[in-house]
Parts: sequence; C-alpha cells; structure tokens
Amino acid sequence: MLVSDIMKKNLITLGPDSPIYVALELLHKHHIRHIPIVDESNQVIGIVSDRDVRDASPSIFASNQSKDLDNAIKTIMSTPVVAIHPLDFVEEIASIFYEEEFACLPVVQDNKLVGIVTEKDMLQTLIQLTGTHVQGSQIEIKVPDQIGMLPQVTKVVGQRRINITSVLVYPYTSDPKYRVIVFRVQTMNPLPIVNDLKDKGFDVLWPQELEKSNEL
Repeated sequence: MLVSDIMKKNLITLGPDSPIYVALELLHKHHIRHIPIVDESNQVIGIVSDRDVRDASPSIFASNQSKDLDNAIKTIMSTPVVAIHPLDFVEEIASIFYEEEFACLPVVQDNKLVGIVTEKDMLQTLIQLTGTHVQGSQIEIKVPDQIGMLPQVTKVVGQRRINITSVLVYPYTSDPKYRVIVFRVQTMNPLPIVNDLKDKGFDVLWPQELEKSNEL
C-alpha cells in the first residue's frame, strides 16, 4: 500500500506570518490536530500542532492574551520538517512514526505539499492490513523458517473455499528457526480449517481452545 492511497489531500495550511489565533480557529473549526506551514511556493517549512497552539496560548488569567495570540505562527512551528513521498510504502513509513514519535508527516512531491498522513491514518491502515475490520476468524500456524511454507499453508486453507482477508508473517520469539503465519479468514467457524491443517502436520497455535472444547 502506498502513501498516496491513505494521505489526506484536502489540506488546511497557513503561511509563516499568519497569527496564532488563526491557527487556533482553524484547528477548532475543522476538528484537526496539525496544520502544515508553507511558503508562497507551497513548500513545507514547518508544522504546528494543537498542542503548540495551546502551549502558546496564555492562561485565562493573563492580561495580554490577545497580544500573544497575535504573534506569528512561525514563532511556534516545528522545523525542520521530515516529509514523505506519495510513492513511499505505508509499511515503511510506519517505522518513522514509531522511531521519531511523530503525530503526522507531510507528503511532498516535487518540493510541493500534496498531502498529509496522521497517526490515525496509520492506525486505520493497520486495521485494514490485518483484516480485523472484516468479520471472521484468526488462525495462527507455527512453521519452519523455510522457503515455500506460505503456499503450502494457503493451499490447505484454499481447499475449503473460504476467503482469506489478510496474511501476516512474523518471527516466532521462542525459536528463530520458526515463523508464525497469521491468517484472517472470512468464517466464524474455523474448526474445519484448523483440523485440515493439523491433519497435514502443521502446528496450530491459535485457536487452541477449539480442540479442547471439542474433546469435552
């Protein structure tokens, strides 16, 4: 999945000389948390968050409230800005959010602002990639870390003619010689698939309680 598939394109931006109170009004009006700051060429030169604006706003007990909010937005914007490209892979930019602890990333193409991706966008994408937005069941299989294991497992699942909504593969933490394949399948009764996998010699990690309840 590409950044262009999830980025927001209808952007609210401000120039560096705009007063802080305008940013405050826009954040409230459009229910957003970040505003890219751009120059006259639409190049990103900063980012302002709702927290930046709140920190810059004086206490209700202060006498110079209006004066402080008249200050230029460039006095509180975060700069320099880390930007991403529309053709970057979403899975790769996730590491930027995690490692840098950013709440949003502007999307730039040919040095021009074309979009923005937020933490919420990333979380929604993760839900889609894992298939948890579709009603179904999850099956986890422990397999040797060898070439060809994934098609072997999908062949068994496919024989039941049940739709696979997502497939994830991650390391088996107890032993690096193994991997865990996680399937989301579009059925509320995964027991037939689980039994097929076990009959083929696969080590099913989840669901295990189905086997126990079946024995009772």
